[in-house]
Formats: sequence, structure tokens, C-alpha cells
Amino acid sequence: MSDPVLLSLDSGIAELRLNRPDASNGLDVTLLKALHGALMSCHANPDVRVVLFTGAGKNFCAGGDIKDFASKGEALPDYLREATSWLGICTQALISLPAPVVTLVQGFAAGGGGIGLVCASDLVIAAESARFLSGATRVGMAPDGGSTVTLAQLIGHRKALEFVLTNPVYTATEALDAGLVTKVVPAERLAEEGEALARELAAGPSLALAATKRLMWDGLGRSVEQALPDESRTVSQLSGTEDAREGLAAVIEKRAPEYKGR
Repeated sequence: MSDPVLLSLDSGIAELRLNRPDASNGLDVTLLKALHGALMSCHANPDVRVVLFTGAGKNFCAGGDIKDFASKGEALPDYLREATSWLGICTQALISLPAPVVTLVQGFAAGGGGIGLVCASDLVIAAESARFLSGATRVGMAPDGGSTVTLAQLIGHRKALEFVLTNPVYTATEALDAGLVTKVVPAERLAEEGEALARELAAGPSLALAATKRLMWDGLGRSVEQALPDESRTVSQLSGTEDAREGLAAVIEKRAPEYKGR
């Protein structure tokens, strides 16, 4: 059997790929454990400047592996307790990863898993043919993967309730209009657009990008008053880095900056 998750690193770009195309990259415990291991490798590697998150085959991720679930019979609650715990750990690992996460969606992103992973990403590019569906309540379950919090932050509370309770299938354009994705491109340009964005981020000031990502995600759970001291402290710390000095010099000298991540 092939590895359920593939990870490679080139020029600061870690490509993280779900690799169960015959199952529409359905999430089972084996895949989720492998995904967590790959994410921890990214956390531990200072050379990772951006993560390009993809899914092999026709669909990005169809959510939980329904056939796998059905095979568990009366043991399903115990199995899902384990599976959803691993999904939660993976979601947190994506959000807390210092490197920006760029996710490419082709085909379906569905279920608590597929939607949860999309919502936990920093930037999302969707093919014009992509489709988005919550679907959890259609099979008598509830959304997970952090999406009961992140989805409402992205598309608004009222729209999120409609999305998870009535299960409409969003087209890529509808997902863009709602705020669920960052950009929509023709399917044949999806990989090209994703790689270009990843290269742009990889060439950027990685310390500043990581700090900005952390501030934005932390901001979901606190007030403006709580955020202000953290912002001030972070900006002060960044101003002492080589990258900040290089960025200022590049503006003054009217040239492109060369960031070192220091």
C-alpha cells in the first residue's frame, strides 16, 4: 500500500499531500495519524517556510471515510472518538504551524474533515470545478475539525448555520463570495497558481509572516484590548531582526528585498 500522506521539501516549500485518491482522500485513523506526523515534521524543520497542502486524485478531501465508518458497527462511537481526536490535533497543528499554509482544492472538500482542513488553512485556492459541502448532519452527525468555530469566523454566523444545517453544495464561486476561499482559478492552472503563491511566501520575511499568522489566529479568541499588547511586543521584537532591517533598506533603496529568515 502507498503512504496515505506524502511530504516533500524543496526550496523552503513543503508539499503535503493527502494520498488516498481511490477513497477521495477520506479520513480514517491511519491517514490522520500520518497527517499529524507530517505536520509535526514541518513544525520541527526550520527550513519549512511555507506548506502547500494538496489532495491526490479528483477530490481534495471528501471528509470522513464513510465506508470505514460503516464497517465498525457498534464499535463506531469508540472509533470516531479516536478519529475526531486525531482530526482535532491535526487542525490545531495546521493553525499553530509558523509557516503559512496554502491549500489547493479540486473536486470536493466535504464533511467535517474536508471543510475543517480548508477552514484551518491560511490561504485557499480553489479550482473553478471545486465544490464545498458540510454534509455531517445528512448522516446524523455534526461538523468537526474545528469548523464549528472557524467556519463562522470566515463566512459569518448566519451563513455558517445555513451551510451546516441545510447542506447546500457551494460552487467555487459561491465559496469565494462567502469568504470560504481566497481565490478561484481554472482547474488546469490550480497547481501553477498554488506553486507561484508558495514561492512568493517562501521568499518573504518568514519571521514576520509567522508572527502575523499567530496574531491573526490568536485574535479569534480575544478582544482588541487583549491583542494590543501582543501586537506591540511582536512588532518591537521583529524590528530587531535582520529581515526588518533588510526590508526597510530595500524600500529606501528602491530594490527588491532579500530575506534570510533571521
